[in-house]
Amino acid sequence: MNNFETLISGNKPVLVDFYADWCRPCQMMAPILEDVKSQIGDQATIIKINVDENQALAAQYGIQSIPSLLIFKQGQMVWREVGVHRAAEIMAALQKFL
Repeated sequence: MNNFETLISGNKPVLVDFYADWCRPCQMMAPILEDVKSQIGDQATIIKINVDENQALAAQYGIQSIPSLLIFKQGQMVWREVGVHRAAEIMAALQKFL
């Protein structure tokens, strides 16, 4: 998935949500991430990666529980959390890397 490597290599922070459609906590994260996106605008990128469809990528980043939220900046993982988090927590984490 070369596209992924290119996406996370920029100067803008990228929040990656590793999820699955069948995962109830992942479904709970969707509106929270939409809230974060509306607050952060173009200052950061938010992408969702389905672990069932991207097993190699999930394995590459050691995803064992979902939802897993990772923030990348300039190709480096700078933050990682597992589980459902409030929008304020995610915003605080993103703002550290703007």
